[in-house]
Amino acid sequence: MRKQTTQVSIGHVLIGGDQPIVVQSMTNTDTADVMATVQQCVQLAQAGSELIRITVDTDAAAQAVPKIRTQLDNINCLVPLIGDFHFNGHKLLSNHPECAQALEKYRINPGNIGRGHSRDNKFSQLIDIAVKNNKAVRIGVNWGSLDQELMARMMDENNHQDSPREATEVMHDALITSALESAQMAEKRGLAHNKIILSCKMSGVQDLIKVYQDLSKRCDYALHLGLTEAGMGSKGIVASTSALAILLQEGIGDTIRISLTPEPGESRSKEVQVAQEILQSLELRAFTPTVIACPGCGRTSSDTFQHLAKDIQQYLRQAMPQWRDQYPGVESLNIAVMGCVVNGPGESKQADIGISLPGTGETPVAPVYEDGVKTVTLKGDNIAQEFHEIVKHYIERHYRSS
Repeated sequence: MRKQTTQVSIGHVLIGGDQPIVVQSMTNTDTADVMATVQQCVQLAQAGSELIRITVDTDAAAQAVPKIRTQLDNINCLVPLIGDFHFNGHKLLSNHPECAQALEKYRINPGNIGRGHSRDNKFSQLIDIAVKNNKAVRIGVNWGSLDQELMARMMDENNHQDSPREATEVMHDALITSALESAQMAEKRGLAHNKIILSCKMSGVQDLIKVYQDLSKRCDYALHLGLTEAGMGSKGIVASTSALAILLQEGIGDTIRISLTPEPGESRSKEVQVAQEILQSLELRAFTPTVIACPGCGRTSSDTFQHLAKDIQQYLRQAMPQWRDQYPGVESLNIAVMGCVVNGPGESKQADIGISLPGTGETPVAPVYEDGVKTVTLKGDNIAQEFHEIVKHYIERHYRSS
């Protein structure tokens, strides 16, 4: 059962409460480059990112933010923008009020604001601006930039205990304490409880799980999940999935981001796709039709089914930005692309639409099943193209908006 947290409004997007878990991402362009940032925001939004975070670290970046917002609005890309602030956010938001207004949420890190009295003043200034502009704030603590004064204080207190805890436990507690104390400070400055989102990010899977399990017991703030510095390729995907799947299954988390290091030249949208696939695999949300495909074995010496499964999956994902409105409910569609007679017919019948391709030594024909009934048998050199058309017509018949 999903843990009930306080609902937060980020523009038109609702986080927490009984709302669906929200997918977000972050650009890696120079925010001062308006055109490049707009283009990447559009790519991420089309991929399904419901919130997009952008770096705001210089005066030039802050000046660019309202221009980015205007250009996105002009092309009807209404995705809310989050400003990512470290070290100098209080100055940038104060000096550039248009930036403060154009963003829907500010992300601030208590460990990167300053120390002592200076830290409190800078933090208060940020919160005052959020209150003035009626903006939400994510208080995002990160173990790579944890408040060292807080950590030293808690380690010292621990060392004076009769039974001191392990250093790792103290660090976990320090992350949570930093987030909760900062949230309390923000509320004292006038920021509403339902304008606060918390995160405590770590790069270790077990560390992240333990921290969020404890954090969720100690507050009802909406929680942002993500494994920080997850890494590249399969390592980053597997690590993020391992951590987030456990927490999500326990009902913890209201919005997620997958912090993948892109391969050279790889689209930034990959992190959105992985986030969606995690939620869809856990049956928490549906974003795009599911393609079931067998892994292949000695019975499938031909790679036809592999190419077909890949082509269909790419076709569906590319079409979804248009289909979301044109074919309501199409994201729940299940398609099976199977490689031989062992499981092919059975899986194809159980899917909404499926094809059982011939394995090695089988008759070179491919029966197609729609809603459990065989409707046609394909043969020849154009099986892939013909099945592609069958899928398209199935979607048009079953999901067209009235």
